[in-house]
Amino acid sequence: MRILTWNINGIRATKFPLKTVLDSLDADIICLQETKVTRDQLDEPTAIVEGYTSYYSFSKVRSGYSGVATYCRDTTTPIKAEEGLTGISTPDSVGAVGFYGNQADFSDEELHALDNEGRTVITQHKIRNCDGKEEILTIINVYCPRADPEKEDRQVFKLRFYHLLQTRAEAIVNSGSHVIVLGDVNTSHQPIDHCDPDNDQEFLKQPGRQWLEQFLWQQSKDTNSGSSQATDIGQSGGRFVDTFRYFHPDQKSAFTCWSTMTGARQTNYGTRIDYIFGSLTLAKQIFTDCIIMPDVEGSDHCPVRADLSCEAVPSSKCPPLCTKYLPEFAGKQQKLSAFIVRKPKTHSKNTVPSENNQISHDTCTSMKPPVYDSTSSVRSVTSDISQTSQNSSKLSQQPVVTGVKRPARLLQPPDAKKLKSASKMTSGSKQPSLMNFFAKKEILNVCKPLSSECRKTGEEFHGLGDSQTTDEDCVSGSQDSIGDDVATETQNRHAKTNEAQKLNQSTQSQKALWKTMFKGPAPPPVCKGHKEPCVLRTVKKDSLNFGRQFYVCARPQGHSSNPEARCDHFEWIVKKKAVKS
Repeated sequence: MRILTWNINGIRATKFPLKTVLDSLDADIICLQETKVTRDQLDEPTAIVEGYTSYYSFSKVRSGYSGVATYCRDTTTPIKAEEGLTGISTPDSVGAVGFYGNQADFSDEELHALDNEGRTVITQHKIRNCDGKEEILTIINVYCPRADPEKEDRQVFKLRFYHLLQTRAEAIVNSGSHVIVLGDVNTSHQPIDHCDPDNDQEFLKQPGRQWLEQFLWQQSKDTNSGSSQATDIGQSGGRFVDTFRYFHPDQKSAFTCWSTMTGARQTNYGTRIDYIFGSLTLAKQIFTDCIIMPDVEGSDHCPVRADLSCEAVPSSKCPPLCTKYLPEFAGKQQKLSAFIVRKPKTHSKNTVPSENNQISHDTCTSMKPPVYDSTSSVRSVTSDISQTSQNSSKLSQQPVVTGVKRPARLLQPPDAKKLKSASKMTSGSKQPSLMNFFAKKEILNVCKPLSSECRKTGEEFHGLGDSQTTDEDCVSGSQDSIGDDVATETQNRHAKTNEAQKLNQSTQSQKALWKTMFKGPAPPPVCKGHKEPCVLRTVKKDSLNFGRQFYVCARPQGHSSNPEARCDHFEWIVKKKAVKS
């Protein structure tokens, strides 16, 4: 079985369809963090992916913020699934994982605040180990908060979240289940996990690293073989193992997150803050490897993948948390139109026609409305009306049918205005279209009636001789008028082209004049290290220098020992003071 974690930095920002992305990751269980989607923004192609079942946790405090999701292949369908760490988000015990530990140190208000940001999804699976024994595996997909150094309350919030995570994870371990805690922890553990750490003492004083020190089990190195092996379980620290360092204890420059603002990924100047933690027994007996995948792009993080020597036993039914059960995707969501649709009329028991009062087929045929033919005259229409009147009189002699409403328009003759309009519509003329009023009239069509008039005039004034007009004269006159119109249109087109050229020349001359008056910004300086043009930056941090601009080296950020990285060139832009008159 293969498990993967990835901070996707916006699930709606993927360049390819989500199924293509999930299949390319080649894992059975894919845990995503920072989806940045709320429930009202989740669409069906994202929620329901063929071959997978998904389980989401949404932020309830801000839109486009936080959020985690777990996608499981159909071969690894979980038996239980739950949102959050506290149990508040899953009031119904059906499908919940349970085992919350001692939460007496947290107030109700604090528990709600820790779960309202959509940072945890827990899925529980049934696995079969190499011996054929079935066991329980619980996966905690988590996106830990980031501590803003300038906001003390967020630093406290982060540490409280760590404490709650540890309480829940250890409680599930005590229940007899294997546990995997994976995701974006937002803290680098050791100096080897940071691109530019401070000295070791100062580095380890950070509160998040101190929590990791007591949460993770510390392994000792075997100096004889040069490999890392687990010592006595339970006597050297916490109850979880950093599986990447368990298999690759000395690998350097193994980072999972880089700054996109400085292009640090090009120089691999980052940190390792994405982890797969496994409970001790699981890491020692079932984990086979854990790797980092820096070649997978699309986010400021890269995936981390672990292989396990067990196979999943899929559940026959998805837990209630599965997104396909949401009303908007299950076809149960009621729309506003459902409340305003006219309901069909229901007939009472007395309205069912019996054999004695059924309407015959001939009577129903005679009740059909009259059809107006385009070749029929008003007299034929009148005969249809009289025939309809006779049919209606026959209908009145039939047995009364209760509950069946007779067509009202069949009992009354058509209105005279309607007959007149119907005769007009069926006389062969088509209803004029709105586009006919905007169509360009052809000049040759106008000459046809003129030629007939000319013929009529010639016949009427036959004895006048020279005043007689023929068709050839009309046609020749129309051709002359067409030639004049074409010549006029050509002249107008040339005039417009000349005006456009003159306007363009005037605009270019004005631009040249303004450029002589305002020369624009000066070219950027070159950096000291590479003698290359610098880039302009602006201070966006809330400080005394907020809004000020400066020049730095254009190369990506990197370690000072890397010659391809950015040099230390820095230059403020000094604005000239206005001279007082």
